Amino acid sequence: MFQLGKTIVSEEIIKKDFVCNLSACKGACCIDGDAGAPLEKEEAAILDKMYPKIKPFLRSEGIDAIAAQGTSVTNEFNDIETPLINGADCAYVIFDKNNTALCAIEEAYNQKIISWKKPISCHLYPIRIKDYSEFSAINYDKWEICDDACSLGKELQVPVYKFVKEALIRKYGEDWYAELEKVAAQMQNQKK
Repeated sequence: MFQLGKTIVSEEIIKKDFVCNLSACKGACCIDGDAGAPLEKEEAAILDKMYPKIKPFLRSEGIDAIAAQGTSVTNEFNDIETPLINGADCAYVIFDKNNTALCAIEEAYNQKIISWKKPISCHLYPIRIKDYSEFSAINYDKWEICDDACSLGKELQVPVYKFVKEALIRKYGEDWYAELEKVAAQMQNQKK
């Protein structure tokens, strides 16, 4: 672990390799698990506001889940997350012709219907952030459904922090990311 500003960063995001391999996993991270995608408070408000523009991209099951639960839900730990369809798929999941899970929010963004890409937790994955009163912990989340992504990342030699560069800059800014790159370069030099 090392500190960058008000963040404590796991060295695993530099040491581990990762590149999503949707052709292998079919977007399992959006349909497996027992919770929705974590949302920041501001994101819940954004989702609520943008929902009418996202709704046309959704499956009927997603529309029904959101009608019943709302555009976001609060779990037993008081964390905000996306609602689920029957306790499984994220309500915002859609499928392409190859039955790969995609995000309706991101699809609306890609078609320039909305200006918000998707929840930052989804954009950052496999990085997970835990906020504390004085700092945020930035960790690599190892999940066996992403083994193919780890293999592809290793083959292409893309560390986690480079794979999620756009998302890290979106969350913490260019200067923070530049500092992260310096730490990564130092770690690489020490390895040699």
